[in-house]
Amino acid sequence: MTYHPAGVRERQAADSINISPRWGERAGSKRVAGFRKGCAMSKNILVELQKTGQSIWYDNVRRALIDNGDLAAKIAEDDLRGVTSNPAIFEKAIVGSTDYDQAMRQLIAAGKSVDEIYESLVIEDIQRVADLLKPVYDRTKRIDGYVSLEVSPLLAHDTENSIAQARRLWAALNRPNVMIKIPATPAGIPAVRALIADGININVTLIFSQETYDQVADAYISGLEQRQSAGHPLDHIASVASVFVSRVDTSIDSQLEFRVRRSSDDDEKSVLSALLGKAAIANIKLMYQRFKETFAGDRFAKLRAAGAQAQRPLWASTGAKNPAYRDTCYVDELIGPNTVNTVPPATYTAVRDHGRTALSIETDLDGARATIAKLAELGIDLKQVTQQLQDEGVAQFMASFDTMTGSITAKQAAITSGVLDRMKADLGSYTDDVKAAVKKMEAESWIRRIWRKDATLWKDDEAHKKIIANALGWVTVVDQLVEHAGELAAFSQRVRNDGFTHAMLLGMGGSSLCPEVFRRTFGKNEGFPELHVLDSTDPATVKSFEERVDLPHTLFIVASKSGTTTEPLMFYKYFFDRVRRIKGDRAGENFVAITDPGTLMEAMATGDKFRRIFLNPADIGGRYSALSYFGMVPAALQGFDFKTLLDRADRAQNACMHYVPAEDNPGARLGAILGTLTNAGRDKLTLSIAPEISSLGLWIEQLIAESTGKEGKGIIPVAGESLGAPSVYGNDRLFVHIGVGAIDADVDAKLRALEAAGHPVVRRRLTDLLDLGEEFFLWEMATAVAGAIIGINPFDQPNVQESKDNTKHFLEVYKKNGSLPEQELGSEGRGLKAYCDAETIAELGSGVSLESFVTAHLKRAHAGDYIAMLDYVQETPEHEELIQAIRAHLRDALRVATTTGYGPRFLHSTGQLHKGGPPSGVFIQVTADNAGDVPLPGEAFTFGVLKQAQALGDFQSLASRRRRAIRVHLGEDVAAGLRILLEIVRSGFPIAQGQTR
Repeated sequence: MTYHPAGVRERQAADSINISPRWGERAGSKRVAGFRKGCAMSKNILVELQKTGQSIWYDNVRRALIDNGDLAAKIAEDDLRGVTSNPAIFEKAIVGSTDYDQAMRQLIAAGKSVDEIYESLVIEDIQRVADLLKPVYDRTKRIDGYVSLEVSPLLAHDTENSIAQARRLWAALNRPNVMIKIPATPAGIPAVRALIADGININVTLIFSQETYDQVADAYISGLEQRQSAGHPLDHIASVASVFVSRVDTSIDSQLEFRVRRSSDDDEKSVLSALLGKAAIANIKLMYQRFKETFAGDRFAKLRAAGAQAQRPLWASTGAKNPAYRDTCYVDELIGPNTVNTVPPATYTAVRDHGRTALSIETDLDGARATIAKLAELGIDLKQVTQQLQDEGVAQFMASFDTMTGSITAKQAAITSGVLDRMKADLGSYTDDVKAAVKKMEAESWIRRIWRKDATLWKDDEAHKKIIANALGWVTVVDQLVEHAGELAAFSQRVRNDGFTHAMLLGMGGSSLCPEVFRRTFGKNEGFPELHVLDSTDPATVKSFEERVDLPHTLFIVASKSGTTTEPLMFYKYFFDRVRRIKGDRAGENFVAITDPGTLMEAMATGDKFRRIFLNPADIGGRYSALSYFGMVPAALQGFDFKTLLDRADRAQNACMHYVPAEDNPGARLGAILGTLTNAGRDKLTLSIAPEISSLGLWIEQLIAESTGKEGKGIIPVAGESLGAPSVYGNDRLFVHIGVGAIDADVDAKLRALEAAGHPVVRRRLTDLLDLGEEFFLWEMATAVAGAIIGINPFDQPNVQESKDNTKHFLEVYKKNGSLPEQELGSEGRGLKAYCDAETIAELGSGVSLESFVTAHLKRAHAGDYIAMLDYVQETPEHEELIQAIRAHLRDALRVATTTGYGPRFLHSTGQLHKGGPPSGVFIQVTADNAGDVPLPGEAFTFGVLKQAQALGDFQSLASRRRRAIRVHLGEDVAAGLRILLEIVRSGFPIAQGQTR
């Protein structure tokens, strides 16, 4: 079931309305023209929106935004009226970017403390923003044009020190159009009263309830009255009451959804579901009525006559956190005169693109009252919820402030030690080409276009544009998951409380590789279920996974974006049947689904009464879903500090924002390197990754291969290939090393040797394992950028479906005939058999020995090619060691790149590259007899037959494109067969004695 908040369903657009505000005056006649740059006939929705009497402010401040003119452009083109900030915003910018490095170096050299560094940086930014907004302040007669700066959140419960710090900051800023932010806590409200009496502009923040709003409004009016009694003027004082919106829905929706999942009464479910997404908007609409009553009353009338402004309500936290809701819902539904909406960057872009402009704040007030009454009837106390939200908000801001000071301390040490830059690149002769690409990116606003989800950056035809437009949700999903992190942690706690000792993710490709990285990197955490990731149809693998867990105490996570992917559905069928034999109708208690809204998987999970269904944003492709529910639900269950990992991802997101110059944007820089060197023939992206995060290579491999391998182009990612001497590499390599902390001396020496030999080398350094969050976002952004340089659509996978269709065909053949078709036998010997098509047999030699046949095939690999081993066998340490030995020998002997992948996993990873990428692959598909088979409930085939059909379908796709491919069947003993294959490779391609490896 997909839920929508009140009023969020599509409705016919209404014309924008111009009104005369009741309180205060606006300079409406001098607004900017309101047309979007480069589109003279299209009105700017943001400008039209502000004609309703609502002011749009921007909830973001950082130096790059000021330096590159982006903020000034928003003021000029969008009629932006103000800016808000908080320590969390500054922390991301200061620590996660290079914006402040030069200033920090100067402050460090001057011997400044961490607190002094922070305050110095922030005050300069706020002053500069205030100066940019000063014309707005003057033009609107002091109604708008403000920027806010918060007192330390650590003072939230300290009235006197809040007052003292506010006075000091006000004096230091020395601008009439700044506001000091004070939280609406019991200690903060008296501070508001005193500071208003002082004549200081105040933004009162962290308001959630109507009761707190009344106290804030009273404090403002009391402060004005105190000032008037002292004979001081009132006409220059401004204040806003910042009411947080979306968090109310996040909290109440969580309670409602929990009850929906637990209810067996359809009528009760309907009542509960009808309330989803309504509480926040209802709360605000009723609060707006309180605002009108308060500032239209006789008490304030006397102050207004003396020149006082009304304290406008400001809607904060207006980004939609639930992917099922319209992304502009908390703007569209709260439009009204004499209000402010401070909008986060992603929502700002969305409003400009498809926001609405009709007055809405006073529509259906009876419905709003009924919503609040119904919640109370159900035992959901809005007053209690909002108080809890304020307490949590204060705690979060305190934690953010502590994190910020700690992060500045760390960055201070990093600057001092000279190891600040996470990425260093020695590109040799390609340096100028990459610089040119970065300049082109900047000149043509590529990063801005990515953030604005402009599909024409990649393709102009309508079919591609439609796909791309529905594939860029990964750019902003981190914000949504940060908001839901607490809910995920609570879900994890409930799972632990219910006695689950294992969690098994059932997925494939994009839905399984990120959890696999987490599983291998963070391992088993004390007190949390052990995470397992099943992404193989190999029957021995399926059986071994079943034997590792205690079925009644295992939570199964069925992960499928489309909801129709064969492998997760088969895993689900198998394990649901196994659990149902034990728990009967209660089997659904052991299952969770992660899928897109409206999929078959959602319907099946609902029918089988799954414990929980997580609906992921539909505009995120599987390989870009690491930081969505697909990655974070398993992370929360595994029990490591996934919240900090998300914070690191958020930091990377901020470092890659559109207003960061391309040369300072790590995602843009890495993407420029990948794309430019690929176009120059260095298309073998060779990944050298520290052992503790080695599995990251599998995730990068899928992201890069499936995104770029199409139209005969692509980057060939080489993961898991150990570093060798320069002599074993051709001139088609780009090396990227990703380390954690100090680099291993041996690895460093090898990288330096490669650099000295003229190979381009990129080094990335993580501080700790949680920096994986940064890597996920960074590589996603870099892949999008590289795709634009190469000239492909990085968000489709046109050739993946073909292998799926071939598999389906072979399964139908099996159902009809009771067996799968046989390929043509090319050669056999020593218990192994080689299969391929007739044309390949004629080329390699009919009737020759197996050794000669395999050797002749591998000799078809030339400079610039790569050899790929496609392994449809069980993944075990023994098998993996032998496969790695084969690829290492081929690399050293033939000086070509080598890749490996276990089937069918790689079909959802490098499989797209194999078929759609450059025709430079030489393929050895490796199969073996099934040691045992596992039946599939309700199907005419087994896991073993499914795996064989997938291998046949994969090979047929390769053969139809005339790819150089053979299949080597190992027989019953996989390890013995691999040893024979290794012997064949070594004898066919001997390495001269003394040749460096």
